[in-house]
Amino acid sequence: MSSSTLLTPASTGPGCSGSGETASAGSVPAKGPHDQAQTMCPAFGALRVGLRMRRTATILVGSGCCVYGLSFTSHFYGARRTVGYVPFDSETLVRGQVFEDVQKAVYQMARPEQVDTVIVINLCVPTASGVPLDLLPKQIDGVRIITIEVPGFGVPTHAEAKDVLSGAMLRYARLEAESGPVAAPRGGRAELPTVALMGELFPADPMVIGGLLQPMGLALAPQVPSREWRDLYAALDCVVAAAIHPFYTNSVREFQAAGRPVVGSGPVGYEGTAAWLEAIGKAVGIGDKQIDAAKDRALPGIRAALDAHPIKARVTVSGYEGSELLVARLMVEAGAEVPYVGTATPRTPWNQGDAEWLAAKGVHVQFRATLEQDIAAMRDARPDLALGVTPLVQHAKEMAIPALYFTNMVSARPLFGPAGAGSIAAIVAAQSAGKARFERMLAFFDQVGQGKATGYGPNPPLGAQGRA
Repeated sequence: MSSSTLLTPASTGPGCSGSGETASAGSVPAKGPHDQAQTMCPAFGALRVGLRMRRTATILVGSGCCVYGLSFTSHFYGARRTVGYVPFDSETLVRGQVFEDVQKAVYQMARPEQVDTVIVINLCVPTASGVPLDLLPKQIDGVRIITIEVPGFGVPTHAEAKDVLSGAMLRYARLEAESGPVAAPRGGRAELPTVALMGELFPADPMVIGGLLQPMGLALAPQVPSREWRDLYAALDCVVAAAIHPFYTNSVREFQAAGRPVVGSGPVGYEGTAAWLEAIGKAVGIGDKQIDAAKDRALPGIRAALDAHPIKARVTVSGYEGSELLVARLMVEAGAEVPYVGTATPRTPWNQGDAEWLAAKGVHVQFRATLEQDIAAMRDARPDLALGVTPLVQHAKEMAIPALYFTNMVSARPLFGPAGAGSIAAIVAAQSAGKARFERMLAFFDQVGQGKATGYGPNPPLGAQGRA
């Protein structure tokens, strides 16, 4: 399958999204009117990060319908935390009273006996209207005030919005650490040099990665995004930062400002783990003997897991989480045919190695992929299993192609180490085995909801004469 067939034809267009960056040379991607990929409201990513932190309050500034949707979604994901909201209307917006209302709300919530940090998030309307959050005080009675803007027209994906807030908090924490002593981690400082991981991971994955690092005399720092403020200091205190999720560019900038080297990709599969361990070791200045010891301990188990759980299927991979390239690497190493990988996140220096590895294996990699491009690739590839966002899953099932929501797959199972190889193979085998069932369903419901079978009841749809 040529890379040119995977680009959405100009006649259909990429919809309201997508810069269409591609890892293949010579292709001319289409662009949507907003030049960004399709995703849920990006503010949810930042809201999620703040709501998961201890002693942290969050205030949203935006339209009531937006705040309702965001707060509903946050509680759906188990936030169990109040979301602050500053209402406004056209009059208060034009008069500039919105900023005064935000300021009043911030002072009201900045109670040092209850919180250490107040996060204020501008949504689309106040951002476009220029509500100046940067004029708020940086701290009130010792409570930190963090302000960010995550409008849908400015931040392409909710995954990148996580980095917007994480980067803002890292910057604040870095400046605090440079100014004087700061709080130690809850469990005390690590005895070994540490590696800080960037990106939300399956809970077991950090423990697996910690085990991979142990032969090199390294331990894990608290992860970014962090669960409490003092963890940010410990993360910055690392000897090297790992951009497991490569779109954390704001966070990368803060680690680099703190003098920390940054390594991309992640320890996924056999080749990926070997390359990642070597990159971490070289960045820290560890000798080849220790690096080889880490490889010798980790790689045989991963190879055994890949051999024991081969994937014999054609799979297309797409999503907006930013880990799509890592998942595709693991599948390819397990034997799967992966003709296409689409990610709504951008190309960065930290995923360049993964893109080149996949391209060398004949995989078309689409950065800033649109839903239309993902669907076109699926239609062209006719995979045994399609991984993607919910609308793509719907299209796939209408074609009797087994499909799975990418986020559900990666959030519920490990990706790294031997466990990652086994879990991915199991889900692919289980899902792709349902193709015959989908074909029976498609045959049973053939033509339903199409052509003359649209609408309801025995009568034709109401025409102009039947309308009041």
